[in-house]
Amino acid sequence: MNPKVNFFFENAGQWQEEFEKLRTIALSTELTEDLKWGCPCYTYEGKNIFLIHGFKEYCALLFFKGALMKDPDHILIQQSKNVQAARQIRFTEVGQINDLEDVLRAYMFEAVEIEESGAKVEMKKTKEFEMAEEFQEKLDQNPALQEAFKALTPGRQRAYLLHFSSAKQSKTREARIEKCIPQIMDGIGLND
Repeated sequence: MNPKVNFFFENAGQWQEEFEKLRTIALSTELTEDLKWGCPCYTYEGKNIFLIHGFKEYCALLFFKGALMKDPDHILIQQSKNVQAARQIRFTEVGQINDLEDVLRAYMFEAVEIEESGAKVEMKKTKEFEMAEEFQEKLDQNPALQEAFKALTPGRQRAYLLHFSSAKQSKTREARIEKCIPQIMDGIGLND
C-alpha cells in the first residue's frame, strides 16, 4: 500500500466502496502501487499493468495491454474505436466486483504474464487513420501545409486526424481544420 495513493481513495466520493474493493484485490497481487495520471496504477518491474479510475457512469480497471488478453469471460471493453491497446472492465456497484473477484485477480496475473513475455500491441500506422475529406482537400490545395503536416511527429499527426474526423458535420470539420492550420504550419501539435 502506497501512502501517496491514499488521497485518491479517501476523496473518491461516488465510487468509494468500489475503489476500496478494487484496491484490495490489486494489492493481493503484490504489484507495486503508484499514482499516475491522478489514479492508482499498478506496476510490475516499472511497467504499467493496470489502473483504477472512475467516471460519472462507472468505475473501471484499465489494462494497458488489454488488447492482448484472452478475455474468456468477455468482460473487457474497448473504450472507443480509437483506443488501440487498453481495455477496461467496468463496474456500477461493488457487488459486481465481489462476484468477479477471482476472475479479476486472474486477469491481473495474465496482464503481468503478457508484460513479462515482452509482447507488444501492434499499433495502427498513422496512414491507416481516417483522413477527413475536408483536410485532404486543404492538403492538396496547399503544398506548404502538406509539408508542415508531414513534418509533425506521427503522434501529432494522429491527434489532428482524430480531432478532424471525429466531427459529425462537414461544417464543424472545416472549422476545426481552419482553426488548426496555423498550429500545423508552426509545427505545433493539437495538445501542445
